[in-house]
Amino acid sequence: MEVILENAILDKMLDPVTRCLTPAVAKEIAELRADVLTQARIDELAAKCNESALTDAEKREYQAYIEAIDLIGILQAKARGLLANLSNNS
Repeated sequence: MEVILENAILDKMLDPVTRCLTPAVAKEIAELRADVLTQARIDELAAKCNESALTDAEKREYQAYIEAIDLIGILQAKARGLLANLSNNS
């Protein structure tokens, strides 16, 4: 429940950012993906997490990735929504 509330607050706080996006920037944000090395590290940490084998430092690192992914996910959803509105109004 706490994560849902945090994401809802973050979503609301990012509304002004969304209004600043151009279609080109929105498209770039919507298509963002982690580079190969970063994705491999996230996958490695996720596997270790599933095995309850993360060190304290790895737990902090993995949590930072999760928080970044949540933020990027919200931005991507907003960017996709903006693009959908633009295409519906065309």
